[in-house]
Amino acid sequence: MTRELTSMLQTAPVVPLVSADDPDVAIRTAEALRDGGLGVIEVVMRSDGAQAAMEAIAARVEGVVVGAGTVLTLDQAKSVSDSGAQFIVCPGLVDDIARHCLDTGMPIYPGTVTAGEVQRAYALGLREVKFFPASLSGGVPMLTALGSVFREMRFMPTGGISADNLADYLALDHVLACGGSWLTPGDAIASGDYARVTQLAREAVAIAQSARGS
Repeated sequence: MTRELTSMLQTAPVVPLVSADDPDVAIRTAEALRDGGLGVIEVVMRSDGAQAAMEAIAARVEGVVVGAGTVLTLDQAKSVSDSGAQFIVCPGLVDDIARHCLDTGMPIYPGTVTAGEVQRAYALGLREVKFFPASLSGGVPMLTALGSVFREMRFMPTGGISADNLADYLALDHVLACGGSWLTPGDAIASGDYARVTQLAREAVAIAQSARGS
């Protein structure tokens, strides 16, 4: 899965965040994102129904890789894995979760901000991490500094990413992909305007291709 995930992110280095309780809404959102060219989707575990929504996407939407975001504990990591998560994203770095994912071959992107956190992730054996919250933690200049020191590390900045600054982040060679919720606006989802979600996805893909020269 790590190889497939990396390949998909090379093609479209943008990971939309999906917040949904209703499995049907989650499925339609995932399909809209996929139709716009984004096949890697993170469902955030911020509500009671989020795991069921993620499980529905994993079971019923073809052509996407779906992961669980906002995973806070080892037990939760194990649970979302059992529910079909194909990768895990955490807001911070927890050694037990990282080790479990490394041992089981589950791709994981733990949140890091400081050089100390990135170095700890490196020491654990990780080479890809989340940078969160990106805009509040120094943004592109901070990532540039971290990348110059940790040359083997690749980052997934999330938090404050939008169509306006996506290209700036993706211009950095050590940025694997960017995560963001601007692709799934709450008003569009609530009104069933999935065409808008598809259009936002297409715009993000175009920005990414221009930034990466592809």
